[in-house]
Amino acid sequence: MSIERCREYFREFGIEDRIMEFDVSSATVELAAQAVGVIPARIAKTLSFKTPESCMLIVTAGDSRIDNKKFKERFGFKAKMLTPDEVLELVGHPVGGVCPFGIDPDIPVYLDKSMIRFKSVFPAVGSANSAIELTNEELFKYSNAIEWVDVCKLPGE
Repeated sequence: MSIERCREYFREFGIEDRIMEFDVSSATVELAAQAVGVIPARIAKTLSFKTPESCMLIVTAGDSRIDNKKFKERFGFKAKMLTPDEVLELVGHPVGGVCPFGIDPDIPVYLDKSMIRFKSVFPAVGSANSAIELTNEELFKYSNAIEWVDVCKLPGE
């Protein structure tokens, strides 16, 4: 099970007890925000994109959207999301629980600057009813992110 893989991963750092599991779904930003009790923007959603080699993950604030122009300028190819089957096969987590934890180390992870405005955010932990609260520094560390990028737009932009 995907959440168990994440639990093992966080056990290495001694923070597996910080994982929250809910009796309700947290599979969407809105549902996760309700389950955690925060505004949707503080949910760190993990998006999975096809790359020429395989795939990549970008973690963004819950209220942000990928800006196709910024994405292409930064990565040199058009943003195309993986299908749910491809996500499960390549990343190893089901849609609704996709996260950058406990994944193949060859999958590049990027964090979008849309999250910097918050002291902490809540990414999923491998299932559609889980989350963990992490500071941006912790998210960068535990996700093994390559770098912070600016490939999103916020509401109203």
